[in-house]
Amino acid sequence: MTSINTNNSAMAALQTLRTVNSNLESTQNRVSTGYRVDTASDNAAYWSIATTMRSDNKALSAVSDALGLGAAKVDTAYTAMDSAIDVVDEIKAKLVAATEDGVDKSKVQEEISQLQEQLMSIAQSASFSGENWVAGADGTVSVVSSFVRDGSGAVSVKMTDYALDTSSMGNVLFGMSGGSIETSTGILGTADANGDSVYSLDITDFTTGQIQSALSTVESALSAMTSAGAQLGSVSTRIELQEDFVSALSDSIDSGVGRLVDADMEEESSRLSALQTQQQLAIQSLSIANSSSQNILSLFRG
Repeated sequence: MTSINTNNSAMAALQTLRTVNSNLESTQNRVSTGYRVDTASDNAAYWSIATTMRSDNKALSAVSDALGLGAAKVDTAYTAMDSAIDVVDEIKAKLVAATEDGVDKSKVQEEISQLQEQLMSIAQSASFSGENWVAGADGTVSVVSSFVRDGSGAVSVKMTDYALDTSSMGNVLFGMSGGSIETSTGILGTADANGDSVYSLDITDFTTGQIQSALSTVESALSAMTSAGAQLGSVSTRIELQEDFVSALSDSIDSGVGRLVDADMEEESSRLSALQTQQQLAIQSLSIANSSSQNILSLFRG
């Protein structure tokens, strides 16, 4: 039966066209954005997870920058310590030369004095971003090492600590107080039992026995500096390993989020072509369904 009031065929065709248009709009949005889950309405659970992980990844990016800053501080300190070791080696060589008979100790002392000033210059210059790890007061300096989210969802920032020790067998060249270097503390400034330190050493009037004692003081300083250099090297290695880990972790998070929300472009492309074809057919079906009502007019023509 054909009715001029109710066109069931047209309504069915129109409903199909609406469904196809809705699916086509959704597919076109996925193709244009590259996401199958772009808003919470697409998939609330996946969207929530992806949003949280993206936020964590931004924090990891900040950690990576902080690790780079920390690595620069450690590298600066290590370079200074390594240079200071070379200078103290030179002082040691001068002391050995001074033990020979007939050597003018005052001339040797002139050279040692220049080397001592070089040690001070190294200590003063070994500062990066306002921090000096080879000239400082007793205490702990830290660099950011990681951003952590535990099983309960609580977040925290972990630090890598490095304790500064101003004793003669510590890990700083000189101590510091009130922003000024204290030349009576640290590996180079702390005096031995004879009242001599590497920085204050003056062999002008030394006997051979006193020079031998000074050699022992210098050797102890070299041992402490070598140990300090090793500490800095281990911290540097840890930071490098953490940088590699943070980079790999960030890539893994990006990949994991992608699996949750990224659109399969090959699949979406095929679906888009199919829906465009369905749309054309639905429009054609609607046109046919509407034309059937027009055919009724021919029954009333004489």
